[in-house]
Amino acid sequence: MDHVQGKNRNYPLNQSLEDLVTGDSFARIIDAFVASIDLSTFDFKYFDLNEEGRPPYHPSVLLKLYLYGYQHGIRSSRKLAQACAVNLEVMWLLECQQPCFKTISDFRKNNKEAFREVFRSFVLLLREWKLIGGKTITVDSFKIRAQNSLKNNYNGAKIERQQKYLLRKIAEYESALEAGEAEEAEIAEKIKDKQQKQEKYTRLAKELKRSEDGQLSTTDPDARAVVFQRNSVQVGYNIQAASDAKHKLLVAMDTGDVNDTKALSPMVVQVQGNINKKQFRLLADKGYHNGRELKASEALGVKTYVSPKASSSSKAKTAYAMDKFKYNKRNDTYSCPAGEVLRTNGNWYNKKPVGGRKSYQVKHYKTKSCRECPLKAACTKSKNGRTIERSEYQEYITDNNKRVNNDLGFYRQRQQLIEHQFGTLKRQRGFDHTLLGGKDKVLAEVSLSFICYNLSRTVSILNFSTLLRRLKSHIAEKWSIFVTAGPRACIANHF
Repeated sequence: MDHVQGKNRNYPLNQSLEDLVTGDSFARIIDAFVASIDLSTFDFKYFDLNEEGRPPYHPSVLLKLYLYGYQHGIRSSRKLAQACAVNLEVMWLLECQQPCFKTISDFRKNNKEAFREVFRSFVLLLREWKLIGGKTITVDSFKIRAQNSLKNNYNGAKIERQQKYLLRKIAEYESALEAGEAEEAEIAEKIKDKQQKQEKYTRLAKELKRSEDGQLSTTDPDARAVVFQRNSVQVGYNIQAASDAKHKLLVAMDTGDVNDTKALSPMVVQVQGNINKKQFRLLADKGYHNGRELKASEALGVKTYVSPKASSSSKAKTAYAMDKFKYNKRNDTYSCPAGEVLRTNGNWYNKKPVGGRKSYQVKHYKTKSCRECPLKAACTKSKNGRTIERSEYQEYITDNNKRVNNDLGFYRQRQQLIEHQFGTLKRQRGFDHTLLGGKDKVLAEVSLSFICYNLSRTVSILNFSTLLRRLKSHIAEKWSIFVTAGPRACIANHF
């Protein structure tokens, strides 16, 4: 008995590329998907040809290449260029075209907004196919590393620490020079080096004052120091994502602050535009619990189910937390556990912002009976008695918290509706870091990743052959409109 034998390398293969790619290859889904969309409506570069010069690659070729790469965790332009020469599925997908790595890289860099529009178009198509219900949306975030090291990220404390160190070293060199302990030329060179670095940190300190969040990144100005798992701090992006509850398809994305506090209403706007629906229920964890954002979301017509966050009063070590005090809306008063009424003078006070948050207004509620109250020791340590602070957004916070507490079973769906997508993107496809710098370019990468996730998820929902058939039907419909009514009608129908 012998081992399995291979074919002679000089043996001619009488097979076409079509025969070498399996019928259920995901490359066929990508090919049909790109063919089903009208790329002329998305402002892709090099779609229109010049009269002179070398002809460019059609945007559909490079879009197919990127979708295949992001689906299989190949994102480097050089690795994608190599795949064009050695990967049979890529050769089939691109019909043996082999763009160089620079062309591949420039296409991603120059078409960042077009990728986002393709994602939005696909979401609308999924909505048209009734795969997106639009009744319940879940919002959450995940973090990816940026092309900016922690060494090149600065805050006030870091700059001040470096400046003090440099001043100390300069003083040491000058003392050594006066004592004659070293060569004058050598010391002068060291002092000059430290002074140049001091000038650098002085310049960074000025730039930092113009920063809204007290951070400065020199390699990628949009990147920020964010807290990853196990409290490790790295420079990266906090990617916001929204998922529809019906089939857990991704419907919107964004990136902004290092945390989720201000992200709720902007994500609501993104979702409403992408699924073309104004009203839905929104699930989110307590990181999104912010009175201003809850009010803004309700004003947009959305019912929020954001996990309640304990108030500062509730966090205090006291037997009588904030929720033990009952608010009387009609009289604008609070009743304490001892039966006393806490009243306000009607004045609004500005609450100082903490951690980059915006300021807001509060009312104070007090009673003169605190000093004689037998419960005072368990209620407050203040000599002047207990003060209840009511935010201008308290009504919206209370309504949200009631909705969550009255339907905990509904809220507990949140994790299963949104978090597994992040595991797929980061662990299976390697999307735990960005290759590009700048918010717009990073969102272009996110768009490509989300398109691929939705495509593979739709395969699971409909099965391979059904999705392929629907995409091909969409191609036929598109060209039917084009032939009968002209290109303008085709574009109008697409939207």
